[in-house]
Amino acid sequence: MATAEKPPPAARDGLATDGDRSAEGIGEWLRRIREFDPIQVWAEVTEREIADEPFQLDEGFLARLLPLMDVLCGYFAAEVRGFENVPESGPVLLVGNHSGGILTPDTSAFFTAWYRHFDFDRPLVGLAFDAAFGIPGFRTLMRKIGEVPANRENARKALQEGLPVLVYPGGDHEIFRPWTERNRIEFAGRKGFVKLALELGVPVVPVVSHGGHDSTLVLTRGEELSKAFGLDRIRMGAFPIAWQIPWGISPATIPGFPLPAKITARVCPPMRWEAYSAADARDPEVVERCYDEITTSMQHTLDELVLEHPRPILSRVWELLPFAGAAAPKGA
Repeated sequence: MATAEKPPPAARDGLATDGDRSAEGIGEWLRRIREFDPIQVWAEVTEREIADEPFQLDEGFLARLLPLMDVLCGYFAAEVRGFENVPESGPVLLVGNHSGGILTPDTSAFFTAWYRHFDFDRPLVGLAFDAAFGIPGFRTLMRKIGEVPANRENARKALQEGLPVLVYPGGDHEIFRPWTERNRIEFAGRKGFVKLALELGVPVVPVVSHGGHDSTLVLTRGEELSKAFGLDRIRMGAFPIAWQIPWGISPATIPGFPLPAKITARVCPPMRWEAYSAADARDPEVVERCYDEITTSMQHTLDELVLEHPRPILSRVWELLPFAGAAAPKGA
């Protein structure tokens, strides 16, 4: 009786090799998925992007964007007062408190009001969080409106060229502070801006805003989560958790729809630091004194704005009602 011929060894080996290769290919993809580290990728992209030319303001783009920013400011009924306190010419360091989570409505309100007041005669340079430049699309937007990575070299260059510079010393620590701390100035002891101002002898003008931190309800900074995820690689010390529309309780780094909260900002008179010299920038006692002076002054201004609008959401919702012409309820 005839028997079926067995395939030659080479064919059997070839079939086994193809199967092995398929299994190895699938295993390699699974290994890559397991080992994929989005934070490391973000950090590497950020490092590459912040090495690019920082000053890329596009006045044409910004002019086209301003009407949209006006709409956003209208949603918050944003009001910025006190531009008469900004020196008429030359460099100035504008020092602000930062609120509103990832959407930073206070920054949008100030940028819009600045250009509506000064037009493009005084282009504004904003110092922005490094990791934001690692986000495709968003980094292009930031560069075109005049934002640059927040470091002393960029700030010094802009000021030495006679430009106004906006800095938020509190950074991620302040912008992701819990909602219960919304009415506090929290710079976390960061004094680099004081040293730079003293070194260059430029005017320092505080900018205090209120209401932006009612637009998103941050529950916690998530500092322990930040450590667990290794966010220090993107110079971030928080992984904030917030209650947001429509996500509910969710990471605040995934923006939700902001609540309508009235934003009020005040540009304050310059700090009286003329008596100090560049050498004082190296004196810890002088730096500490100036830091305490400006944070105390800004907290006092914030307290006044809180008294003016203790409940920013209620204030804004009341304005949106059909009978908005009526007096706002007490405490709004």
